[in-house]
Amino acid sequence: MAAKLDEHPELNGLEEEDVSQALFRTLLRTLGHMRGAMEPFFAAHGISGPQWGALRVLSRAGAAGEKGLRLSELAGRLLIRPPSVTAIVDRLERRGLVKRTSSRTDMRVREARLTGEGRRLVGQISAGHGERIRSLFAGLDADQRGNLLDGLRKLDAQLEKLAPGNAARV
Repeated sequence: MAAKLDEHPELNGLEEEDVSQALFRTLLRTLGHMRGAMEPFFAAHGISGPQWGALRVLSRAGAAGEKGLRLSELAGRLLIRPPSVTAIVDRLERRGLVKRTSSRTDMRVREARLTGEGRRLVGQISAGHGERIRSLFAGLDADQRGNLLDGLRKLDAQLEKLAPGNAARV
């Protein structure tokens, strides 16, 4: 890491713990700015970022031939807790974008799937979503984007190991 520190004079002389703290704070701040940049885009379509996440996952599941997803499966794919996904699906269902049905294999289980209106909205949002995402990273050149992606993938793998239920992998 010493060679890389030369490229970042603001980190010279800092202990590893201080660098980790700076990384943590910067990542949280960056995620907050990213959320702030994306929320108006989703709001223009009458939804929130978390609602978009659920719509996108349900759309991909439908495209993969899955008729619907259990709410626990949707929560797992979104990396959120089941009560949070229930609230998201409740709001989407009230808007007519998602429908809950009983599972064909277990009548006790409820599954969520997109409605026709939900599929139309996903298509409408998707049309401008890629460009909006590209604009978030426009200040980085190709090498910087590649390095960031590489670093975030490594961080993601480490965090996955530390997640509850994954303790055996550590």
